[in-house]
Amino acid sequence: MQTMEKIFDATERIILESGAERISILDVCRIADMSRGTFYRYFDSQEDLLDAFSEYKRESFYQMLAEALESCTTPEERLATMVSYLEDYLANGNPRRMLLVAPGFALKFLKRIFRDAVVRFQVFLSPVFDAWDQRLGVKLDRELICDLMVRLVMSEQLVEGETERGAIPQQIGQLVIALRLAGIHEKKHPTGRASRVSRR
Repeated sequence: MQTMEKIFDATERIILESGAERISILDVCRIADMSRGTFYRYFDSQEDLLDAFSEYKRESFYQMLAEALESCTTPEERLATMVSYLEDYLANGNPRRMLLVAPGFALKFLKRIFRDAVVRFQVFLSPVFDAWDQRLGVKLDRELICDLMVRLVMSEQLVEGETERGAIPQQIGQLVIALRLAGIHEKKHPTGRASRVSRR
């Protein structure tokens, strides 16, 4: 695993410096301080490396988020911790830098992980949704809320400097409040039509 991490660290360094198009196996081996023979024990090609690197970044993101949520004891704390994690990721991670130097690779990565992120967010926020459903007496559309949360986070990567630090929790809070109120309104005033808010 240590060898894989060295390869991925070298890959990220090259991508952030010169883009994914200019990455070469020789450069990766040089920065990772290993032979090409060692590299080819793990990867067959440059494309194979980039696919594995994308998977590594995705799973690392989720693993660190899961670890951050482990100590949460209440739904409110869990939501606040997740929002804080997302905000720190945008502020201190490399997503915007990746978009600048390797836009094709970065956009392909975002498109690839979008649906998976919606599903994972539902799992991470399951205790929060359970509490809201019980409190409101309605079943909120978890997929819709998480879909919008993922879109918000991704848009923050694409539009640099438009949102001040601290605004993301407020935006997500407003989104959730709006959907919760919509659920209450629908419960009191049913229309007979199918609704994304009450659909399970």
